[in-house]
Amino acid sequence: MNMAQRERRALVDTMSAVGPDAPTLCGAWTVRDLAAHLVVRERRPDASPGIMLKPLAGYLESVQTKAARRPFPDLLEDVRTGPPWWSPLKPVDALANLTEMFVHHEDVRRAVPGWEPRALPAADEASLWAALRRMGKMAYRKSPVTVELATPDGKNAVVHTKSGTAKVTLTGKPSELLLHAFGRDEVRIETAGDPDAVRSVLSLDRSV
Repeated sequence: MNMAQRERRALVDTMSAVGPDAPTLCGAWTVRDLAAHLVVRERRPDASPGIMLKPLAGYLESVQTKAARRPFPDLLEDVRTGPPWWSPLKPVDALANLTEMFVHHEDVRRAVPGWEPRALPAADEASLWAALRRMGKMAYRKSPVTVELATPDGKNAVVHTKSGTAKVTLTGKPSELLLHAFGRDEVRIETAGDPDAVRSVLSLDRSV
């Protein structure tokens, strides 16, 4: 079982444990809303482009609202079983859903006070580091300063370069850095650099 599949199962277990009305880190979405989003993303190719294309966002919202009215156990079962054979995501599930399932699992876990990071296997952290290096440039593209990501064990990657500016270094486990790159602030990272430059990076719109 690959990491995307393991995170999917763990996400469903966590969703089931906290219940449909629990909060998430996805704005005003409850766990029910998040489950509906995942189901529509994988099972409604007519609506899912609205996730990235603003002109289609209204249609997506209507489809997702309708999906959220379904019984919660049915939604969770659809999330658990993943994309059906005809879904465009099925052939690329291990790659396309790695960050999706991990980030949304943490969206549920970290939405309540007192959360603690999970201790992930080294192989999983390595997978998340590879994913972070692929999407980091997009996440920090609006930064007014150079941004470097680093891990405690010595890995580093400059994901945004701005000539003639200060450099800000964000240090943490790949899992924590990935969550930050996806716009989450409930993370355990350290920062280094000019204080004003650090504030500018931490306040960025990091939507991908």
